[in-house]
Amino acid sequence: MVFSKKPLQIIIAALVAFLPLVSIANPTGDSTHVAAEVTHKAASNSHEAHGAAENLTEEQKADLERKAYIKHHLMDSHDFTLFTYGGEEHPTHVGFPLPVILWDGGLHVFLSSKFEHGEAVAESKGNYYKINHHDGLIYKTDAQGNFTEDEKGHVTNAKPLDFSITKNVFMILVVGLLLFLLFAGLGKSYKKNGSIAKGAGRFFEPIILYIRDDIAIPNIGEKHYKKYMSFLLTIFFFIWFLNMFGLTPLGVNITGNLAITASLAVITYLITTFTAKKDYWGHIFWMPGVPVPMKFILAPIELLGTIIKPFSLMIRLYANMVAGHIVLMSLIALMYTFNSPIGSPLSFFLAFVLSLLEILVALLQAYIFTMLAALYFGAAVEEHHHDEHHHEAAHH
Repeated sequence: MVFSKKPLQIIIAALVAFLPLVSIANPTGDSTHVAAEVTHKAASNSHEAHGAAENLTEEQKADLERKAYIKHHLMDSHDFTLFTYGGEEHPTHVGFPLPVILWDGGLHVFLSSKFEHGEAVAESKGNYYKINHHDGLIYKTDAQGNFTEDEKGHVTNAKPLDFSITKNVFMILVVGLLLFLLFAGLGKSYKKNGSIAKGAGRFFEPIILYIRDDIAIPNIGEKHYKKYMSFLLTIFFFIWFLNMFGLTPLGVNITGNLAITASLAVITYLITTFTAKKDYWGHIFWMPGVPVPMKFILAPIELLGTIIKPFSLMIRLYANMVAGHIVLMSLIALMYTFNSPIGSPLSFFLAFVLSLLEILVALLQAYIFTMLAALYFGAAVEEHHHDEHHHEAAHH
């Protein structure tokens, strides 16, 4: 039997579109965390530590559970849980642990399986540690894993320095290795095949050329673009790949982590600052063609603008990715809320459409970050000739 390529492409596209739905709907071992969060919220709302969850109505419990699931899906974790089965009473988590590396009067290294998905206390060299369900951080506790809290509900236990390989860190390393192998192979194929890409390189070569010809050269200029190309290519594919992994059942939310987007923005800011020409700084601190009193007013504003630019890079990427996850999870939650033959299919359809949009946004955010970084680099190396023009005009 011969299959037409078109139906096959449609099936593949549908499966890809369903990936974000699988990722968002998968509880990834958060059932116990969510239960603890609901109890904690109930206790804080009613000011009673015991039996507070029972005082809530079913609707209030469901609302708290939905919020807790969204919160825990966006959080980082110390293990990979691919899926869970067996119900809430006796859940079985399928995944693998990650290394926990702590500094607390010495080095403590052990696997996160000791925490038993956040339910057990891990012992290392006579010290006891436990993951707090509300913030996902590791604290030093007693042998029973008790936490002490202040009046505002913040944990007051000692917190060791945490250098653990968390889920987000692990995926960053995986994407970094993947990029290295992919483009090292692409470079070798150029040498072997007379500057002709082979294999996966055929797909990525047009994207690389697009970044060079339509982003780097127009915004930075023919003279200086080459020294920025390695960073622009790295940042584009790094963000794109991380975003796409975030839409898989692995359940990672890396670019929705403010620390990650802040790091990318700071690197962009440092490159812009340390490669900037004197004309760039001249236009910030002593803008030509402007009355002297105005220069003193505009200089601090322009200097502040150099900091606001990378800050906008950080917030834009973070907010767009987090918002997409939250909206998608909220639509899936509506399917259970409506629980009707009309409302549930409608919510599913909207979630499916949004998941398609999320795949586009994953690429779009990588493009926007790269484009804006190129604009900042272009402004830093732009050579101005205002003084020369003034002299020429005066001479004539």
